[in-house]
Amino acid sequence: MPEFLTLLPPREARQTLLAHFHPQVQSEWAALDEALGRVSAAPLRAPHPLPEFRRATMDGYAVRAADTYGASESIPAYLLTAGEVPMGGAPAFRLARGQCALIYTGGMLPEGADAVVMVEQTQIAGRGEVEILRAAAVGENVIEAGEDVKEGEIVIPQGRRLRPAELGGLAALGLTRIPVARKPRVGILSSGDEVVRAEVRPQIGQVRDVNAHTLAGLVQQCGGEAVQCGIAPDQAEALREAARRALVDCDMLLISAGSSASGRDLTAQVIQELGEPGVLVHGVNVRPGKPTILAICDQKPVLGLPGNPVSALVVAGLFVVPLIEAQLGIQNEPPAASRPARLALNLPSQAGREDWVAVRLEASETGWLAEPVFGKSNLIFTLARANGLICIPADATGLSAGETIEVYLTRI
Repeated sequence: MPEFLTLLPPREARQTLLAHFHPQVQSEWAALDEALGRVSAAPLRAPHPLPEFRRATMDGYAVRAADTYGASESIPAYLLTAGEVPMGGAPAFRLARGQCALIYTGGMLPEGADAVVMVEQTQIAGRGEVEILRAAAVGENVIEAGEDVKEGEIVIPQGRRLRPAELGGLAALGLTRIPVARKPRVGILSSGDEVVRAEVRPQIGQVRDVNAHTLAGLVQQCGGEAVQCGIAPDQAEALREAARRALVDCDMLLISAGSSASGRDLTAQVIQELGEPGVLVHGVNVRPGKPTILAICDQKPVLGLPGNPVSALVVAGLFVVPLIEAQLGIQNEPPAASRPARLALNLPSQAGREDWVAVRLEASETGWLAEPVFGKSNLIFTLARANGLICIPADATGLSAGETIEVYLTRI
């Protein structure tokens, strides 16, 4: 088992963990209305072109573009009305030379038409006759059949998280049942004699279990299913039994507290006994969250997270999120949302250690200002009051007030 305080940089620790983890994506079917945020488990192909017919993008008149060439407000072109295109149906006529047809947005172009003139650029000249006040180009104000997608085209690749836009596209193609990745079940086991459930009134010396709920929220937000596994006391056998039970039903296990270097902390030893290869990393060169344990036990990730809520949540953002994404088969996930901002205060840092600092973004006359939210790592409202995180690299001794920095908008 790696010796505690042989600290690895976060990137190297994450690479070590993922190099030992090779999940197989398991799929299930989801109804379209239940697929938001789920991840596609197979490539989805268009069963037909979209749109299936040529459509108008404006209210106006369907025309043969050649009949409008040279038209202007001073010298309009005069066309005879061949009819009106019915909405929701195909026109029963075709345009001959010198004819036009009244059409509405989304209507199907009649045969012979190759453009639409906006209604604002026309004028009724007399019974059955229309003045065209502007020349139209071929294809103007028209969506061609298959212009959005071609029949058989892959519209959503495997490993894509489905957003509202994807759901709309699938609805347009009539794909109402979608193969999606099964949500990984993530067990959350708290430990510590002093920890009680959130609904319990703590006695002197006790604290409510914050991590069970913050970690569950992060798991659900990333696409996993959180499974609450209770609170284990500071006893090796009790913790071992609770962890083994949790791993039977879950794809991953998070154990909060019990990872630091004290005689009562048993997490690393218990995790090492859960399966091969066991503990890969015990100690990450990051603040907050140094006493982190990363392990793979019989192909299931097991993480020992610090008990302090801020530390646990920051570490979970660094390591739990990529593990869930790997189990969902996510490919080419967009980077976390960020925005540049000016730092409001000087921030010192210890060289050789990566520091993550909570900040609150505030609008100013010159752009966004990042105001650090100071607080110890056991104070959860440090993060609740923040809406972003900044990273001080390991090779820096701090950041200066007024410096432009990148603020990662928090999902933790």
